[in-house]
Amino acid sequence: MNNDMDTQQRTYAVVLYGATSFVGQITAHYLAQFLADTSKKSDGDTQSVTWAIAGRDQEKLEKLQSELSPAQQNGDTKAKIDIIVANSNDDASLDKMTEQTQVIISTVGPYLKYGEPLIKSCTKNGTDYVDLTGEAIFIKDMMDKYQDAAKQSGARIVNSCGFDSIPSDLGVYYTQQQAEKQFDEACTVINMRVKAAKGGLSGGTVASMATIFEEVGQDKERRKQVANPYLLNDDKDAPSVRQENVSRPEYDEEHKRWLAPFVMASINTRIVHRSNQLLGYEYGREFKYDEAMWMKDGVKGKLMSYGMSAGLLSFATAMVFKPSRELLSKHILPKSGSGPSKSEQENGYFDIRFFGETANNDNINTKVTGDKDPGYGSTSRMLAHSALCLARDIAKEDVSGGFWTPASAMGDKLLTRLETHAGLSFEVVDQ
Repeated sequence: MNNDMDTQQRTYAVVLYGATSFVGQITAHYLAQFLADTSKKSDGDTQSVTWAIAGRDQEKLEKLQSELSPAQQNGDTKAKIDIIVANSNDDASLDKMTEQTQVIISTVGPYLKYGEPLIKSCTKNGTDYVDLTGEAIFIKDMMDKYQDAAKQSGARIVNSCGFDSIPSDLGVYYTQQQAEKQFDEACTVINMRVKAAKGGLSGGTVASMATIFEEVGQDKERRKQVANPYLLNDDKDAPSVRQENVSRPEYDEEHKRWLAPFVMASINTRIVHRSNQLLGYEYGREFKYDEAMWMKDGVKGKLMSYGMSAGLLSFATAMVFKPSRELLSKHILPKSGSGPSKSEQENGYFDIRFFGETANNDNINTKVTGDKDPGYGSTSRMLAHSALCLARDIAKEDVSGGFWTPASAMGDKLLTRLETHAGLSFEVVDQ
């Protein structure tokens, strides 16, 4: 069994695996800059963080290494970030990597295709792990296979540490905390609404979506899994409360806006319900939660809502069937390794609202905002700070091995990190 002292003595605090992928490179540049900046400060917050980049292509890693270590040009070899060559098809290389780090960040997706060997290695070697997956059925598969091994070795596995699903998971967590402070009880219902978001789509995200649709299209059991709101609740007595799902255009009378389906609701809602379980059902066993996109009022909003709903349905239908999926992937959707430009990442943002109501009809409204493109600029920061939070802020005696969610494993400490360093904001609002 790996205890906290064992892992603290490993060579690296963090290893970024898949560092040369599109989101991996963004995360690597962010980590390098953040750690360089904080090491100059006297507070010592991250002075002792030693990290490395990892992947299967030595040449690409060396190119990234040279970009991350400008001080090398002045002969400062200490500035060079270490490289680890490892491959998902080579268990020995993964073990060699996971044995020498406290936390692995994985950006290697689609996770259904490539994710299992690394999870297996981390659970075997007591290594903490964070990733970006929006693939709920992947998380379910890995929990079923490796939960016992993770508990035994002390590996904390925390999936969905990007825009899937930190804003939703920590947004609900924060809203419930504020409800407890104000009303001395949790909300029984929370509706999440995406008020505004600006950002691009990468080839990696498209590949993950294609993999899920392919899996679901081939397997009836998979379709049943995807439809289960409590898919990730692995207790014997999971709740059975019917969960509403905004799957078509609706009009929100209370806020005078049209609603459309939110493409990430299928992963975010599952993570939130698992957090509720892992937090001892602090939100209550009758807790209801849904997500949707806010559109404008009036004819324009109605047209946008119907247009987006029809577009999502057409996309989902096309992705289920192999010929149309391949046609879209080859000729229309972003290619693997591509994504939004640096200026698009910097100029992106998101504004998400949470409307909570308690059993006594008390209401609380909160918002979570981010000042970068949600899928990449903000996601890279969320991912990096999730890893740093596990490595530096959360002792293994406080959070033991097993499969966790961001809110249940890191809660307040991650929320503080994200507000302090990552451009996220959590606040109570009137409307």
